[in-house]
Amino acid sequence: MNPPDETPLNRRLFLTRSAAALAATSVAGFPAISRGAEKAKLIKIALVGCGGRGSGAAGQALNADENIQLVAMGDAFADRLESSYNNLKTTQPEKVQVEDAQKFVGLDAIDKICAMKDVDVVLLTTPPAFRAEHLQKCVEAGKHTFCEKPCATDAPGVKRFLAATAAAKQKGLGLLSGFCYRFANGEREFFKRVHAGEIGDVRSVYGAYMGASPWAPKQRKDDWGDLEYQMRNWIYQTWLSGDHLVEQAIHSVDKMLWAFQDATPVRAWSVAGRQQRVEEEFGNVFDHFGVGYEFEGGRMGTIFCRQQQGTWSDSSERIFGSKGTGQIVAFRSQSYKLADGTAWKYSGEKSDMYQNEHNAFFASLRAGQPLNMGEQLAHSTMVGIMGRMAGYTGQVVTWEEAVESKEDLRPAGPLDLKMKLPKPVVAMPGRTKFA
Repeated sequence: MNPPDETPLNRRLFLTRSAAALAATSVAGFPAISRGAEKAKLIKIALVGCGGRGSGAAGQALNADENIQLVAMGDAFADRLESSYNNLKTTQPEKVQVEDAQKFVGLDAIDKICAMKDVDVVLLTTPPAFRAEHLQKCVEAGKHTFCEKPCATDAPGVKRFLAATAAAKQKGLGLLSGFCYRFANGEREFFKRVHAGEIGDVRSVYGAYMGASPWAPKQRKDDWGDLEYQMRNWIYQTWLSGDHLVEQAIHSVDKMLWAFQDATPVRAWSVAGRQQRVEEEFGNVFDHFGVGYEFEGGRMGTIFCRQQQGTWSDSSERIFGSKGTGQIVAFRSQSYKLADGTAWKYSGEKSDMYQNEHNAFFASLRAGQPLNMGEQLAHSTMVGIMGRMAGYTGQVVTWEEAVESKEDLRPAGPLDLKMKLPKPVVAMPGRTKFA
């Protein structure tokens, strides 16, 4: 374990270097809610990124508190915004109070929402490439935030996110992570027991996130520019999504780290590539990764993930301790068995982990003790990026090399939906160089 006054990030000179950007961050007044608002105070929230996950997060936020309203929405595309608005308005008509003038379409929607003085909380659910920039703007405007996972797609983005996290802490602002399993009743009880030593010292973790593609690539329309086409297919663009190890299987990475009490891996290596995704419509992401992570003391973590049609699916973790083995099967069961025959299986209350996290977050805001999970979100994201680096290059990548990487995946210059972008380059293990 790390000493009590030391986190996995600052031990590796990651958090401290990122926090240097604090000097450039303006200080705004705390929103009233962060000082412990009474229940009579109306909490006003805004949604930035109106896809399926964003709409789900907005619904859960609205269910988390009796006196809450959605008052603003923003998205790069009008059709996504209107679809989300109609769905939310149908399910919660009294709590969705978004006037047409508070529907913001375009890449600058975040700026317009941050300029709204009466917005207390912003839900950030755009493609991950925009997360760090959006959090920075929210913090500068004094807004509490929900940040979906991951927090970035490259090391510079993670550092920018960490700087904003540090500024949020300084201001007393809440920051909820999208790592929803941390709020799942069964997983919380399971890891509580694991950390209490009930299966002994944790020596290795195997995690799997194996399945099909979430959705098929969208066919390009004549009036779409390069950026719009890539954003409409963001999961297939590494710069936007981080690839599926970082975007989807990051849950497995996070549970591996949870088992090791958020220790930092020393190095990583990987076997990865694309076998089904050979067409240009799949951008430049891979369709499988197998990543080995080595931790101090010879402990090992292994993550297997796959997005291939017609293949076997598995979403589970196996935790190997010196006394026995534990297992999590996503949405189904949490259990362990010891060498002496002792067994345990979670049989407590089952509840919606997505709802649980919003319940906890808004309760913390009401209490004047805002949750801030930014460091944990950044740490797990960076470990996922480290694994992708190893997969793309075919080389061993150390933690120090990963966090010091200068590779900035975002296109150069101001973004415009009609802009020209270079054709996405697919990495080739053994040929792609570490940057």
